[in-house]
Amino acid sequence: PPPGLLQVVKQCVRVPVFVMIRPRGGDFLYSDREVEVMKADIRLAKLHGADGLVFGALTEDGRIDTELCTALLAVCRPLPVTFHRAFDMVHDPLVALETLISLGFERVLTSGCDSSALEGLSLIKRLTEQTVPSALCVTSGSFSPGGGITERNLQRILEGSTASEFHCSARSVRDSGMKFRNPNVAMGASFSAPEYSIKVADVAKVRTLNAIAKNIL
Repeated sequence: PPPGLLQVVKQCVRVPVFVMIRPRGGDFLYSDREVEVMKADIRLAKLHGADGLVFGALTEDGRIDTELCTALLAVCRPLPVTFHRAFDMVHDPLVALETLISLGFERVLTSGCDSSALEGLSLIKRLTEQTVPSALCVTSGSFSPGGGITERNLQRILEGSTASEFHCSARSVRDSGMKFRNPNVAMGASFSAPEYSIKVADVAKVRTLNAIAKNIL
């Protein structure tokens, strides 16, 4: 997020706010210039009150980029750091997990290397079990299942994975307030969200998800 969004969010909420550092969409193989941007974004996020940072970086052969991650972690400290769903694109998730623990990441966000957390549930469970002995002596590492989590499947995912945290967008679509609309112009690619609908965090969904989780955890 831009610094302005972070500042306003920090004024409005009391929960810890972790900021994602991602200079572009696409893969997680970054150029030297993109790394400069990531470092600058980390410094700005810390300056404007971020409580933690979130990033991920891979090598061309699908492994954790330990050199880059080490450099970015150094800029992030002393704040806690989460490795995001770049993890779902690794060549060997079990090896990648051990690498992340050794580097000092406190949390990993994953859908179990599948299209959704429900489909990747068996791997999430294996990964969660794998973190226990290492986390006790190296980090406070935890797994946050993420990807396709809704009110309908959250209970199954938490019970099936033994994870203690989860991640989801909990969004709904709100119609634009624009009365004049030009149907002939699109401001983005064909697969972008329509100009006259807005995706927003749905308070009712968040409360329902929280209630489900508190009943399980």
